[in-house]
Amino acid sequence: MPERTFHPAGTAERWQRLSLVEQLGNIGSEVSRAGRARQAGNEDRCQLALARGLELFDLTLADERWRGRRKEITRAREVVCDFFVGDNEHRSTPEGLDAYFLPFAVAARRGH
Repeated sequence: MPERTFHPAGTAERWQRLSLVEQLGNIGSEVSRAGRARQAGNEDRCQLALARGLELFDLTLADERWRGRRKEITRAREVVCDFFVGDNEHRSTPEGLDAYFLPFAVAARRGH
């Protein structure tokens, strides 16, 4: 069975035109949506937002420009996965995740 993707064809090409700040800001938006959905008790919506966020993480990790930043990006992905589907060994909170990602979104809106 083919892997399900949540973003339309051509997303990878457009994604690689974004800066790392813009990419992480967009990932953070999906992570935040997942957190809000979970807090509202809507697990289906949470899982869909999480899947979209993980897909964006994977697109970022595939971007050769960030080869030297992969450790940090992979760690952020690990923390998000640990919070939503793991045992939350990192003791993350929705507020903590937002605190990590929000500066990227703000910087991206300001044009870095």
